Amino acid sequence: MSSTVSTSCGVHPPMRLNSLESAPSQTTSAAFGQPESDVNDAEQTELLSVSWNQDYGCFSAGTSHGFRIYNCNPFKETFRRDLKSGGFGIVEMLFRCNILALVGGGANPQYPPNKVMIWDDHQSRCIGEFAFRSDVRGVKLRRDRIVVVLEHKIYVYNFTDLKLLNQIETLANPKGLCCLSHQSNTSVLACPGMRRGEVRVEHFGLKVTKFISAHESSIACLTLTMDGLLLATASVKGTLIRIFNTMDGTRLQEVRRGVDKAEIYSISLSPTVQWLAASSDKGTVHLFCLKVRVSGEDASSQTTSGQAPGMVHQNSSTSLDALISPNMGANASSSLSFMRGVLPKYFSSEWSFAQFHLPEVTRYIVAFGSQNTVMVVGMDGSFYRLRFDPVNGGEMEQQEYVRYLKTDIHRPRSTTT
Repeated sequence: MSSTVSTSCGVHPPMRLNSLESAPSQTTSAAFGQPESDVNDAEQTELLSVSWNQDYGCFSAGTSHGFRIYNCNPFKETFRRDLKSGGFGIVEMLFRCNILALVGGGANPQYPPNKVMIWDDHQSRCIGEFAFRSDVRGVKLRRDRIVVVLEHKIYVYNFTDLKLLNQIETLANPKGLCCLSHQSNTSVLACPGMRRGEVRVEHFGLKVTKFISAHESSIACLTLTMDGLLLATASVKGTLIRIFNTMDGTRLQEVRRGVDKAEIYSISLSPTVQWLAASSDKGTVHLFCLKVRVSGEDASSQTTSGQAPGMVHQNSSTSLDALISPNMGANASSSLSFMRGVLPKYFSSEWSFAQFHLPEVTRYIVAFGSQNTVMVVGMDGSFYRLRFDPVNGGEMEQQEYVRYLKTDIHRPRSTTT
């Protein structure tokens, strides 16, 4: 598998932060070489993809007629590019700046699906292009790296000059599973390994590769904390979610979504590393309380910082007690857990602390907002803001619902109380 890279006038690290947030909503097509657009009927627009930005303050929506950017708090559409015929299957943001990674998608893709276009919306032009022999399954960005995911290989490029830095072989990865750390002082990548159920973790700064046997079944979903020191994974069975220390591969905690097989759509770790949220095809968002101890100030004082606090790390040869907090066991565990050495693992898994039931009509992705809230974005064009009680848990409260894009999938009456 080979790649071709081209660039125009060099690529410079993005400096105009917040330009997308402040840009007015607009309709344009000339920059993409298309006739003037006339996409006014939202019912004709198909939603092809949704993706959070790195700090979960915004999300992008790739459509059959361009793409749109939405701010989460307050919720509003902040930017759009509408095209008469030009679909985007991947729209990857870089925080809130002017740089986007675009991959064509849908029945009439704007670009071939085997190409990644690095788009500078401030200049209204592509500043870099990557071409591959197979379709692109995913793209991840951080301020110094561009990561392109193919079904069997991952390419890591330097953002400044687009030079290839690393090539990683993976097991078949049709979903494009890959995640990055986003703090400047760590550079961590996690992706499927070469064996079923295995996760490969690259600590680029330390030049260390760690292989974690996370599950017996194939990996279905994974995510990292902002500093890359914690990894959460789920398998295609969808019953258990596991949290690992990426430095030594130690399993720190295991939580249970349910007993029936399910497809996990997304996993999110809160900036304070106190909570984990997961969505699945069962239509329920589950919230779990983590027992991983964080260093520094109290977690509640860091909620709005936008960055994960530093983790206390111990080598595998030392005790893991410093990574486990004895006072954060709020998840509902089986009353038979004292017999965990005798009974199956089913009895010692920790159940969700809070839940919210969604219409089982589409795929949802989750992320954490401020002040004990969880945000949910659906492929039916829906946005939810949910509030959970950090002390008592239980059913989460729906604070906000927005239909940001009309689709052919109609929302049933809400089941919330």
